Parts: sequence; C-alpha cells; structure tokens
Amino acid sequence: MAKEQQLPQSVAAIEARGYAVWQKQDLGPEFIGRFDETRIPVVGLRHVRQWGIQVDDEREIMGHERTSIPDEELWEFVLEAKDGSTYEVNASFLAPAPE
Repeated sequence: MAKEQQLPQSVAAIEARGYAVWQKQDLGPEFIGRFDETRIPVVGLRHVRQWGIQVDDEREIMGHERTSIPDEELWEFVLEAKDGSTYEVNASFLAPAPE
C-alpha cells in the first residue's frame, strides 16, 4: 500500500501542496507570528501513535470496573519559521495553503 493511501485526506493535501496555513488560531499570536502569514513551508511529516490504556482493577480507578482509553493516531507537520527554525505542529491546526 502506498504511503499516500495511508494518510488521512487532510494530511495528504497539505503534504502534496508543501505549504500550510493556520486552520485554528489556538496556539497563540506569539507562536503563530513566527511563521509566514500566507504560506508556511512544510519540511517534514511525522506519524505518532499514542497507545491507549485499559484498566480492569477497581482499586486503580474507584467506581469503574473497566476503563478504556482508545489508541490515538496523531499526525504532525514540521514547519519552517521565518527565521529558519523548525517546529512540530499537530496537523489538526493546519490546512493546505491556497495556490
């Protein structure tokens, strides 16, 4: 299976474009100000799997016989700031830059 087929559609669109823009402004104006306002260069992509947990012991979490937290697939883009430094940012904060 090709790498592009495994990527979520939103992640594949950013990777194909090579540039991103902010979809969410939740990271704060100081951090966002480090990047170009119209096209943020994407220099890498990172896939992270955060493993979930399951607890079957009432002594660990009182009142819960079984507690499960599912695995989570995270995609992070490595973005290049105006000064050339790089930062890893969760893909959910980004959208593909317009052409």
